[in-house]
Amino acid sequence: MIIFLWLLLVVALIVWLTVQLKLHPFLALLFGTLVMGFLARLEVGVLIGSVGQGFGATLQSIGIVIAAGAIIGEYLDRSGGAKILANKILDKVGEKNSPLSMSMTGYIVSIPVFCDSGFIVLSALNKAIAKRTKISLAVLAVALASGLYATHVFVPPTPGPLAAAATLGADIGWVLILGLIVSIPVMGAALIWATLFCKRFQIEYEMAKEEHEQNLTPPSFKIAVAPILVPILLIAIKSIAEYPTFPFGEGAFFNAAVFMGDPIVALLTGVLLAFLMVKGNRKKIQNQWLEEALKKAGIIILITGAGGAFGAVLRETDLGDYAAQFAAAEGLGILIPFLIAAFLKTAQGSSTVAIITAAAICAPLLESLGLESTTGAALAVLAIGAGSLTVSHVNDSYFWVVAKFSEMDTSTALKTHTIATLIMGITGLITIQIMAWILL
Repeated sequence: MIIFLWLLLVVALIVWLTVQLKLHPFLALLFGTLVMGFLARLEVGVLIGSVGQGFGATLQSIGIVIAAGAIIGEYLDRSGGAKILANKILDKVGEKNSPLSMSMTGYIVSIPVFCDSGFIVLSALNKAIAKRTKISLAVLAVALASGLYATHVFVPPTPGPLAAAATLGADIGWVLILGLIVSIPVMGAALIWATLFCKRFQIEYEMAKEEHEQNLTPPSFKIAVAPILVPILLIAIKSIAEYPTFPFGEGAFFNAAVFMGDPIVALLTGVLLAFLMVKGNRKKIQNQWLEEALKKAGIIILITGAGGAFGAVLRETDLGDYAAQFAAAEGLGILIPFLIAAFLKTAQGSSTVAIITAAAICAPLLESLGLESTTGAALAVLAIGAGSLTVSHVNDSYFWVVAKFSEMDTSTALKTHTIATLIMGITGLITIQIMAWILL
């Protein structure tokens, strides 16, 4: 029991350091890790060794993947590829269904692009559609924000799910496949909320003049969508190929699928495809984009590594023995990761930090919660993702991005966007629980 109380104290400390003292999550997690080790009375050698091994082991599996994903996202953002995807979907779905089209756009764009960046890139298009269709900007803002959020917390190669999969030892391919399934009803629930409730809010807004970076010609739809879809397909095919029944056999195709579907190779393939979004010899521009992408990736990689160190220290404690009592309570297996992530998200704001920290806490609990199987670990990752949706409010940078770029006041954003994230989180939990009853 005392170990669990120490854990609550350390989590509160991490939240206080990040929220009140504005300390970077990387340092807050490391300080929390050391404090947890001392409170648990781990030997100095064991504590320091766990920190180093946990940090290194986590980054060994996903460091390159996060960097590659950041590069793809930066190219989509800077080249205008994200807007090309939005316009194509709008043309196919129709202006009357523009909330659906913006939600679908966000759903696709946020797989490699951070939801904050995706919303900023597409906010001007959102306003243009609102003006053209006379649909409330609040409806389109919540539709776009929820579409972006749905894949941001459920579908690799977004850093959060990647980090959680690495920490919990889950197969990234199965997290991707199951995450795509879970994210659809989650997005749908928020879309229903946006279209039925948010239309009562009318927002006054001004259209900003759009500026094209370096007068670049935007890529075609096929070139823009390829860096997103190709890695997803490669990773999914690998997971299917390695299924115990070996549906593709164990010959040359199997070996090729395993190699090309490795997350590192798949994402690097996506990077090569992303380079096609810039035509001609634009080395200076590409170098700027690459440097910016790697800066963003570096921050996430450090936070992810610190989360891995925290998890490694927790595994050296008796926390798993205490958590074993939850295994007797049927149905709590999925609920526990969800509640931990929801608490962290609501307290400190960042979904990515909530996912990484919750995964570190849950890593030694998987067996006790009955989630130690391949499918169970994947569902645990998704349960943490659902918790990290619940809820986005004033301490979340994404809340302010949605509010400010949609010209909402704080009250309107709380009544629309915040409640939408609550609905999304609960919908995700229910969907994942149903999947657990079927698959486990």
